[in-house]
Amino acid sequence: MRFPNGWVGGAALIAGPVLLLVGTLLRSPFHYFFPDQLKALHEHPELVRAAYTAFLAGNVVMWAAVAHVVQRIGTRWAAWGGVLVTVGLFARTFHAGVDQAAFNATEQLGVERATALVAGGYGELHLFSALSFTIVSGWFVLAFAAYRAKTFGLVRSVALATAGLLPLGVLKGTEPLSVVGTAGLCVALVPSGVQVLRELPRPTRRNVLTAVPVALGLGALAVLSTLG
Repeated sequence: MRFPNGWVGGAALIAGPVLLLVGTLLRSPFHYFFPDQLKALHEHPELVRAAYTAFLAGNVVMWAAVAHVVQRIGTRWAAWGGVLVTVGLFARTFHAGVDQAAFNATEQLGVERATALVAGGYGELHLFSALSFTIVSGWFVLAFAAYRAKTFGLVRSVALATAGLLPLGVLKGTEPLSVVGTAGLCVALVPSGVQVLRELPRPTRRNVLTAVPVALGLGALAVLSTLG
């Protein structure tokens, strides 16, 4: 059995790009630099947290989408592109953790003190400082691999490459290139997700009956996890 399988990969090809686009659009009313993002959190906490949560969820889901695309292309260039993109997804997840800490500081200390705190450590070096290039370069390599192997046509390959234009770093809001990059991912990957899911055999009754308790169990574990 391949991992991720068709159900996981197909769903990720749809959900990942869509969540990234939703998160990008939700925080588009606010200036992209971090002082404005913290101010926006103070003034519109539900909207900003929803935006960052959607973007983080999409970023995490994208690992399965990328793995599925790499398997489908099946070339050395695709493998290298997949490695670079996946490391870049790890880096963005790390940035999201720092975002969360900054948001908590804003709620506890206020906007001015939290802004000063973030500004004081904004240039601190860490592991992903040296790996930031993967956030950008991976998408270009993967798009080249998809086009070279004729897995994607020119339009969808270019659309996939636009993901490399997404701004990177801590507390980055939405710029025009953010919309271009996330919309490009939707153009490149969502049709593949729909095709993959349509080609899969319909779930049997046994599959459904098995999936329901598993989903309920995972939901219960998710709730318990928030209590610790």
